[in-house]
Amino acid sequence: MSRLRPINTSLCLEKICETNYQKLFRLIPNLCALDKSAVGRTDNQPALHLDILERTPYTLTIELSHCFTQQLSELMAPAVKIRIYLDAQLAEVIRDHDRPAVDRVYQNPGRALEIQEYKWRLNYFLQKWLDHCLKNHYEFSSANHYVM
Repeated sequence: MSRLRPINTSLCLEKICETNYQKLFRLIPNLCALDKSAVGRTDNQPALHLDILERTPYTLTIELSHCFTQQLSELMAPAVKIRIYLDAQLAEVIRDHDRPAVDRVYQNPGRALEIQEYKWRLNYFLQKWLDHCLKNHYEFSSANHYVM
């Protein structure tokens, strides 16, 4: 994970979550209309898989991951689990394939600054990854139309 350290982690975390929300909806404009899953494709890049894990009136929880084929098996990475707050227009990383969820790492709420920095690093990673995906012009379609 990045070792950049913003001076005001709280403000930077909020701004990154706002930006990530906007980038997710630029990448997947019909995200709220999708049923359970979708696949993003672009030339010469691995497929980008989206699974909707949970839907409530004000939130979506999704997992977004590239699918890499490795000698008869598939590797889904970075398998980023994201909670999208539709009313606040924020998107926050909950966990990824390399790092456990925040609540498993920091069970003591007295470590608020460390928790905030951990969250900032996870969301900074998402910001850079979404930039990569947008730059490569992924286009999403419902996964049940996906043909191998």
